[in-house]
Amino acid sequence: MRIISGTLRGRRIEPKEELPVRPTTDMARESLFNILNNYVDYEDCAVMDLFAGTGAVSLEFVSRGAKEVTAVEINPKCVDFIRKTAERFGVENIHVVRADVFDLLKRAYKKFDIVFADPPYSSPDLPNLPDLVFENNILTDDGIFILEHPQEHSFENHPHFWQHRKYGKVNFTFFANKLESDN
Repeated sequence: MRIISGTLRGRRIEPKEELPVRPTTDMARESLFNILNNYVDYEDCAVMDLFAGTGAVSLEFVSRGAKEVTAVEINPKCVDFIRKTAERFGVENIHVVRADVFDLLKRAYKKFDIVFADPPYSSPDLPNLPDLVFENNILTDDGIFILEHPQEHSFENHPHFWQHRKYGKVNFTFFANKLESDN
């Protein structure tokens, strides 16, 4: 895995094999950020990366100039890996939190411009994530929630649905408070 663009462009993220992760592919991450480039001024963004895994998405946001990134991950080995990678890259504006995402969302006290979630595809709570994000009001008024999920889930009927994109086996559904649909 590598950082696609920005100040860390080309830097490699090399997770150990024992990390229990399914990293978003380079191609899918590049496509995701190509979409976001049309809507986001990264320098003004506070980002939350849920189920951060290797931290690749968090580091991509940092590389593109996000003012702050909060990476949330429950697995201690992943938390340690993200912290060590950030240190190796000289990154200081990433805050790594070891927590259960579903518990954290219920007690979140801060708002974010972008919330990205890449939960385990087998999680029975995956379909509830959009509701948790919006019910707990963690997005700014013009914030965007992006959910990576398997094909068998569709969120097109969700009241905050904005758009859906598919890249191979990777599906991204975008949700927003105040964005027009552009499917």
